[in-house]
Amino acid sequence: MRSVKRGDRADNKSGDKMKEPQSEAKVESTQKLPLNNNTSPTFCVAMLKNGSTLKLEGDVHEFLPTLKEADFAWINVQVSDLKEEGMKVASILGFKPSIIQELASQRFSGYDDHTTELGLLLPAVRVTELEVEINKLMILIKSNIVVTIHGEHVTRLVKFARYAVTFFKKVPKNLDDVDKISLVLVRILDENNERNFDGIRSIQEQGEEISKYLIETTKFREELGKDIYKMKHALISYLEALWASLDVVHYLRYGDAELITDDPIILQKVGMLSTDLTRQISISEQMSTVLASGLEVLQSIYNNQLQMLNNRLAAVVLWLTVLGTAVLVPNTIATIFGVAPIAEHVEWHTIVWVIVLSTVVAVLIVYWFVKKKGILPKV
Repeated sequence: MRSVKRGDRADNKSGDKMKEPQSEAKVESTQKLPLNNNTSPTFCVAMLKNGSTLKLEGDVHEFLPTLKEADFAWINVQVSDLKEEGMKVASILGFKPSIIQELASQRFSGYDDHTTELGLLLPAVRVTELEVEINKLMILIKSNIVVTIHGEHVTRLVKFARYAVTFFKKVPKNLDDVDKISLVLVRILDENNERNFDGIRSIQEQGEEISKYLIETTKFREELGKDIYKMKHALISYLEALWASLDVVHYLRYGDAELITDDPIILQKVGMLSTDLTRQISISEQMSTVLASGLEVLQSIYNNQLQMLNNRLAAVVLWLTVLGTAVLVPNTIATIFGVAPIAEHVEWHTIVWVIVLSTVVAVLIVYWFVKKKGILPKV
């Protein structure tokens, strides 16, 4: 599906260079209603029955007259409450509010087929450093209309909107309505998947930063363990979103629903979406395996440091034991010289020399014995 997107952009750029303003005005008309000096996140892109394309920005009610004259259309609506406001939007556009209620009750993905109406729920992933935010993207399909409903944090479709008019003009006019709508749906799914795939790049960049800490011997130990845990948690959340997207694509790839085409060429595009998702899942799982190895390495480092500390403590205890054992000899001699009859016949400086020499000899003998037996631990 990436080749399709690059084609759209290339054709858009070349077309802008070659078209004159007068001819462009005949083919396409765009009405923009600014909202707080920014592009409105609620808009409608339509291919009219007379062959011209139209883009409107504003309120959903303003799109209704255009839908009556449209051959096929895409409406994007941003809401603050998916369930409550989403049901109102669905009702205005002629959909059953129960579809929104059913999709909103699902966690990340959903598929609700009412024969004449089809509802899809997809995850829209946004990764900030190691924080993975999964938002809901609802897609409603009916006859010749595709409606996307999402929250304030989903901006990917607003960015894609500037290419939507060009894409609509490339849809062959001789296709059936279901084929046209399916092409629009595949393009929206592809755009959502591509933006989701950007998340793995962010996680990889953070992983590169974390890997620098592994060469440190003393610093960032506490932060490193927490960061690796956060990265693994981010990967698990990201994988969960990819699997949810793949579930929805699997529902579409055979064209079983009445509102999904059974044209093999278009279904092949759906198959390409599935292939892209499978590849991204494989990459994420490989990263998860690498992270698991990193955690094992980190645990080994901690174990080695703990073992080194234990060896140091054992060495201290052993040296204290050696000294204590060595002191026993002069202590015994001093006790003997402390007996009154002996002390009266031996001069004090002789006693001192005997105690000092016996201490030195005892220490040397004990050290030699410990070293020969290999009792002293290596630090």
